[in-house]
Amino acid sequence: MFTDAHVWEGTARRLTAAGAQVRAVTLAGPGRPRAGDGPEPDAGAHAEAEADLETHIEEVCAAIDAVTGAPGGTGGTGIVLVGHDYGVHPVLGAADRRAERVARIVCVDAGLPQDGVPPLAAVPDQSVRALPAEEAAAGTTAGVLPPPGREEWTRWGSTAGVSEEALDRLTARAAPQPLGTLLRPLRLSGAAAAVPTTGVLCTANGVGIDMVQRLVDLGDPALRALTGPGVTFFELPTGHWPMLSCPEDLAGVLLRAAAGEGHRLTPPGASGTPAHLHPFPLPVPELPRERRGNVDFYFPRPGGTKGIEGAERAERVDGPRPAVVFVHGGPVPAGAEPSPRDWPVLAGHARYAAGQGAVGVTVEHRLHDVADYPRAAGDVAAAVDLVRADPRVDGDRIALWFFSGGGPLLADWLAKPPAWLRCLAAAYPVLAPLPNWGMSADSRFHPVRALADAGHAPPPLVLLRVGLESPEIAATVSGFLAAAGEREAEVRVVDVPHGHHGGGPGDPEEEWRGAVREAVRAVLDRLDA
Repeated sequence: MFTDAHVWEGTARRLTAAGAQVRAVTLAGPGRPRAGDGPEPDAGAHAEAEADLETHIEEVCAAIDAVTGAPGGTGGTGIVLVGHDYGVHPVLGAADRRAERVARIVCVDAGLPQDGVPPLAAVPDQSVRALPAEEAAAGTTAGVLPPPGREEWTRWGSTAGVSEEALDRLTARAAPQPLGTLLRPLRLSGAAAAVPTTGVLCTANGVGIDMVQRLVDLGDPALRALTGPGVTFFELPTGHWPMLSCPEDLAGVLLRAAAGEGHRLTPPGASGTPAHLHPFPLPVPELPRERRGNVDFYFPRPGGTKGIEGAERAERVDGPRPAVVFVHGGPVPAGAEPSPRDWPVLAGHARYAAGQGAVGVTVEHRLHDVADYPRAAGDVAAAVDLVRADPRVDGDRIALWFFSGGGPLLADWLAKPPAWLRCLAAAYPVLAPLPNWGMSADSRFHPVRALADAGHAPPPLVLLRVGLESPEIAATVSGFLAAAGEREAEVRVVDVPHGHHGGGPGDPEEEWRGAVREAVRAVLDRLDA
């Protein structure tokens, strides 16, 4: 979006030097160079504000025909179509119409679009995704989206690795994007599904191969195609514009992709137990589950829980019990099976807490996309009200525990902590929006800023941290701890030095057992204080 062929210059030079033929296509839009202007734009480039997705698909088809001949001709079949960000939509649309001419599709830091879904759904900037629904439904081509200013590019992706000079040029050359290119649904016949595909993931933008594998393991049907034999992946340790930040590395990856190289994902369950279904590391009592809507309760057994860690705590508590509410991470695909509240890690934590005398509660919320945080926050707040209203729960002694991508939901409770909230806990959390989420700088779901800006002392905090966290998530945790230090907040950090995000079969069990035991004990101590 907003760019023309100039962004590919550095990568194109290196590909050409390696013996490849290269054509960079400038897609139609106001302010884009016409044929003969700039760095050899494709002859189909023109400048209409009313251009839509179909216009751009036709332009990519024309570029293919210019190299291989008209459809039905005898031209070659060695075309590798490379789409970055929005560009993957016209690339996939053209591949669907010229499938016999395309050897491979390469998606550079972009998802694989689905039939009937407009490009707007993939835009990270959530203020843009909030365009009027009726306008999107009508597929209007009226108007343009202004290009970002120099300091606004991060709302579209991480600028990690992009030099100041390159960022200046990107801004100076940026042009408005016709709204019709975002609002018209992509229509696919299915022909492109047979074309081999490679994804190039820019890890500084928030997604790596391991994260994609975890999403596949969650069972999202839309992602099963990513485990096909013709699908490969590469990672680049850079931001969202690798053609500007590391053109030589990108050129090398594109040549390897054209040769069919790359990492291949495994279908769900094919390589053992997925991380989210790995057994809970501690012994837990077999307690009945009481399900009410999206909330599951696990109550301590009357008279204690002999033989279970913490039984002495359970036996000495009479009357209403304190509660620990466990909130899963995400985004999790809608309809994932098993659902999060049936994951061993979530139910295990709740049962373990109940074995030590508290009421263990799990909440299932509707965080299916990064745009769903407001809805998920409402789900959690309603669940907490339900828990506090139960006569078996001491409504003045509540702890909330968030996992992974549920971490941003901490922000509301840090900004306005109620008196009954005795503790906030988080396990391997994301504590600030990641670069590819497209959230504005003043996003409500930013725990680091919520902690720094709060006009009061936050509740006691317990943080379970893994030593082998991804750098992007680890940076949010470091920022949070720095803000906590400035506020002189009470924070208990429990480390799993050799643990990965979410744990898994290869992690050291003893480290996890000790860390979970210590973190739960720390939370319960604060409920008893």
